[in-house]
Amino acid sequence: MTEYRVTFARSARHDLEILSTSVVNRVFPKIETLANQPRPLGCLKLRGWHDLWRIRVGDYRVIYSIDDAGPIVDILYVRHRSKAYPPV
Repeated sequence: MTEYRVTFARSARHDLEILSTSVVNRVFPKIETLANQPRPLGCLKLRGWHDLWRIRVGDYRVIYSIDDAGPIVDILYVRHRSKAYPPV
């Protein structure tokens, strides 16, 4: 099985910096698992986007893209569910 490299967009790094430590401690292990399984059970492909996926971590969402040729998982956003989804 291929191991993916996990990268963080500037927006995701900013999102993680402003989150509380307790939220980051719950979110980061889920992000790390994407290196081994970029499409885990419960992930969803976002409608209206050809390459965006999301995983849920409580009330927070991790929005990311997958490049199978890379192989790279690029984390784009880590936000509360009310602000997580990019406009279509």
